[in-house]
Amino acid sequence: MKSIRLDLGDGAELGRYSLRDAETLFALVDAERERLRRWLPWVDGVRTAEDERAWLKAVLSSADLKEEGYGIWDRGELAGCVGMHLDLLNDGADIGYWLGRSFEGRGLVTRACRALIDRGFGELRLHRVTIHAAPDNARSRAVPERLGFTQEAVLRGAGKTAVGYVDLVVYSMLDQEWQARS
Repeated sequence: MKSIRLDLGDGAELGRYSLRDAETLFALVDAERERLRRWLPWVDGVRTAEDERAWLKAVLSSADLKEEGYGIWDRGELAGCVGMHLDLLNDGADIGYWLGRSFEGRGLVTRACRALIDRGFGELRLHRVTIHAAPDNARSRAVPERLGFTQEAVLRGAGKTAVGYVDLVVYSMLDQEWQARS
């Protein structure tokens, strides 16, 4: 899998993961564990850097190209993650993200998502990109709203987290809508 580094401006960049990132990624997940487990189902399953390394190996060796994982780096420090789950049969992708608390409020996730959406509609020739967020996760919902996505629906009990099931608000963007905005 080729290395991708995208400049997000202001000393931030988006970089495709490598196995070298396992310890750094685990340290950030571990530091943010209590906050993240409210929203993300995988947090409790990541207990060691080796768990993180196993996930990275799976993503990096994805022969079917269904997953793309990226670190959001701010001045050389890992700030969070953004990824795309690709549905190439339907020319679509779902984007997910999280950020360490100390990096919030600087537009890092919005810029990272914009870069992935550009890649998706450009290089990958996708037709549709979606983002799902829990109704009461205001920061997460602000990202697709800021990017001009359309809110489509609320899926009842569709998101499993470490603390139970949550509803998910579905946002979407179509290729021609994104191109018209650019």
